[in-house]
Amino acid sequence: MDANKKNDKDTKKSHFMLISALIIVGTIGIFRRYIPLSSALLAFFRGLIGSVSLFIFIKLRRTGRWQSIEPKKLVGLIVNGAFLGINWILLFEAYNYTTIAKATLCYYMQPTIILLLSPLVFKEKLTVKKVICALVALAGMVFVSGVIGEEARQANDFKGVLFGLGAACFYSLVIILNKKISDVDAYQKTIIQLVSSAVALIPYLLVTGGFKDVVFNVNLVLLLLVVGIIHTGVVYALYFGSMSGLKAQTISTLSYIDPVVAMIMSALILGETMTVWGVIGAVLIIGSAIVSELEPKLYKSQFYC
Repeated sequence: MDANKKNDKDTKKSHFMLISALIIVGTIGIFRRYIPLSSALLAFFRGLIGSVSLFIFIKLRRTGRWQSIEPKKLVGLIVNGAFLGINWILLFEAYNYTTIAKATLCYYMQPTIILLLSPLVFKEKLTVKKVICALVALAGMVFVSGVIGEEARQANDFKGVLFGLGAACFYSLVIILNKKISDVDAYQKTIIQLVSSAVALIPYLLVTGGFKDVVFNVNLVLLLLVVGIIHTGVVYALYFGSMSGLKAQTISTLSYIDPVVAMIMSALILGETMTVWGVIGAVLIIGSAIVSELEPKLYKSQFYC
């Protein structure tokens, strides 16, 4: 009985940690709107501050030593870190050009992208159910993009949709490569990729003069610390901390708290609204992804962005 109570307590704790992480990351679009930096520079600071805060966390909470990693896997993690940085840049740009709700929904086309790529990368067969879910998600994307059911949008809005979809593609690459790189501690894997995401952006920022745009003040420093420590370090710590107490299917299904929170927060704080067609598209995208998750998977996202 005591063992059952302990397991139940651990499960509740894991649920709380995961849901907390998802609610926090669902607000990142709001903070991005108030940070007057280029998307590349913001991605650089997020990777830098996030990696340091996560490293401090595991040093304070864990006794395990830093594991040695095979050179091939280390190179893979570094490359994946660069993909992660590009993913952030595209997502932050999507927030700049369109609504947070629309950008987030475009970003959450990632499960559909992986589903369609699964025969190639995971040698899975596309079942009728998966094909239907993919088609429904694509239909939802058409509604969200504003192509159907709305008057013509500004060019910037469509550009934001493209940036969001581009971010989803790179997020898919991050997840796929993470799955390929096995037998590496999740925290260690994440820290390496966060550092790599920042380092990979340095040449680009130097060439474009991106570092010259920084004019530090109290508000900017606080916002960068929130995005780096809270939205990155704390989120990853909570996310990975919840892994042992939850099933993969539960994790995948609960992950859609993020876009729901993003839509609610953007409406309450920024006054952004969605049309009826946009809402229908949101339901189709999130609903199809959840339905497609309601079966055992050969892969699981091991990295949360």
